[in-house]
Amino acid sequence: MSGKPYTPNAIDEHIGQRMQLRRVMMGLSQKDLAKLCGVTFQQIQKYECAGNRISASRLFELSAALETPVSFFFAGLPGYMEREPRNGKLPKVRVGDQDVSDPLAKNESLQIINLYWKLPSDAQRETVMKLLRALNGQE
Repeated sequence: MSGKPYTPNAIDEHIGQRMQLRRVMMGLSQKDLAKLCGVTFQQIQKYECAGNRISASRLFELSAALETPVSFFFAGLPGYMEREPRNGKLPKVRVGDQDVSDPLAKNESLQIINLYWKLPSDAQRETVMKLLRALNGQE
């Protein structure tokens, strides 16, 4: 380690937000997830707010505990890899602004989808669809 203090970047923050989203979607508390992963709930808090960086092995454990592929944590993360090394250093990942016009890039959309599919009957889902159509002036 270089001795520099940890400073979260946009990728760390995005992964923490996605972790929190998935945990909430599954109805787990921070304490529940911590128990599944063998860490303290404070550690889960730090991961979610990007206070601590998540190692690759821990991210793999979290993906198993949250029953989702590792790629879930990176979904919606805009960015690109610089192709050419600069000054003899390895390429860096650069993160741009998220496309706010894409509704599927928003955590709220995933929560709505999850809640919709948790409804116990087709009739209830149809009622929700009718309500949404009416609110949007499509009915």
